[in-house]
Amino acid sequence: MGDKGRIENIRFHNYSYAEQFAKKGYVTIAPDWRCFGERSDGGNPYPGRDKCNVHFIRGLIMGINLITLNIWDGMRTIDYLLTRKEVDKNRIGCLGLSFGGTMTTYITIMDERVKAADIICYLTTTKHYAIDTGNFCGSQFVPYMYRYGDVADIAGLIAPRPLLIENGIKDSGFSIASAREAHRKLWCIYKASGASNRLEFDIFPGEHMFSGRQAFKFFEKWLWGDKTAGGYE
Repeated sequence: MGDKGRIENIRFHNYSYAEQFAKKGYVTIAPDWRCFGERSDGGNPYPGRDKCNVHFIRGLIMGINLITLNIWDGMRTIDYLLTRKEVDKNRIGCLGLSFGGTMTTYITIMDERVKAADIICYLTTTKHYAIDTGNFCGSQFVPYMYRYGDVADIAGLIAPRPLLIENGIKDSGFSIASAREAHRKLWCIYKASGASNRLEFDIFPGEHMFSGRQAFKFFEKWLWGDKTAGGYE
């Protein structure tokens, strides 16, 4: 994909959310995860294969789970942000789409410095995305996790911190039916933790993309202003 096609793809899917938040006055950082962007070995060293999967297998051979390295990188990214004088350590937010949704989920769980999070086009059921369709790559996989809980159970570990969930009705990779099943479970977890007013949902009429209908108000509310509202309908 050339630069023109990349720009059109970003515009169509509204992928430029880091830029959009920066324009609203937030200090933003968009890391390249291992195997992606400038950390992709200059392209795909395994023609015809998903490098994300091959790197995962290579890591397991050496006793390393790739997602743990990316989580570590995410936490060290927060370390760097907090060295910036313009960053308030009490107002750290995290959001990401698809694989970024995976990273947002796990980084927010592991690092309580993240005060509010937005998981975009990721929350679904393991049966749907990993068993029925295989819509994931090795960098998103935690071995044996399904033995202990589903995607919503994992995301529920973020409670009681504020959490926004975005899912597109037309997302072909993450069916809205499976997403709603995960939403109901996550809602029960937040309700049981006494934080139902801190869980919000944006079910938008779009594809695998950033909605933006609630995200800016969500972070403004939970990082800066009035700590009210939320709920599942």
